Amino acid sequence: MSDDDLSTEPAPAPAPRPDVRSGGGRDELRTLAAPRRLAVDEHMLTAPGLLGTFRLQLFTASGARPVAVATQIAGEEGMGLMNGVERYAGAVWERHCPDQEVPPVWVERQLWPEGSRQEVRFRRVVFAGADRYRPYGPRWRAITREEMEDLAGTEVAADRGAGYVPRPAAPELRLVFEEFAVARLGRPEPFREPGCMPAGARWWRRWTRQILPDRGARSCCWHDGGDWHTVSASGAVSVPRFRPRSMASLVMPRAAARWLV
Repeated sequence: MSDDDLSTEPAPAPAPRPDVRSGGGRDELRTLAAPRRLAVDEHMLTAPGLLGTFRLQLFTASGARPVAVATQIAGEEGMGLMNGVERYAGAVWERHCPDQEVPPVWVERQLWPEGSRQEVRFRRVVFAGADRYRPYGPRWRAITREEMEDLAGTEVAADRGAGYVPRPAAPELRLVFEEFAVARLGRPEPFREPGCMPAGARWWRRWTRQILPDRGARSCCWHDGGDWHTVSASGAVSVPRFRPRSMASLVMPRAAARWLV
């Protein structure tokens, strides 16, 4: 075959198909708009591996890309929509539209508490790409309520829904201080010269040093040069007297006054 036999016509362009690499502008929103219906309204969606919950409204139509609207109360449902967008969108994709080549059109609405500086609005998320059920590279763009409903082709609820179940209040943490034998601590890993911080002291030697302290410790590093008996005694007396928030501001000056000369 000679070069004359080869066609000089340009190769045909591949057939267009939905893609996640679009820009997410108003022109694209108009292209994606279709008269869909509400197929799923799950008020407490979660899945194994997800660290939060949200309301899912999924709008579908024959021949149109599904549109998913995720609504969540900020700070009350675990991982936020922005931080968990890849996981959340992937979970909805895999559960509700697994036959689609790309994830559903993803829109999120984070509900911020009253008085917050954050504005409550719909935000379209455009992904840079996707492996199977794993979208990545999200970019956000705010859209209006009118644009949202034009996209879905029907009315879209903007609230959390009556099926929202608040999480139980987390138990209040309480610090507990107790004496702990230094000999029970894990063996140190040498981070300087092996001879300075050996990690192979036998158990009987560690226990002996509790009874007969060796005041001639090496001074080649800050750890071995310190008097840990004095540190432990000072901590046992000082720490339980203070609240956690004021601990640093009160304990450190007390320790400095005791040790510095």
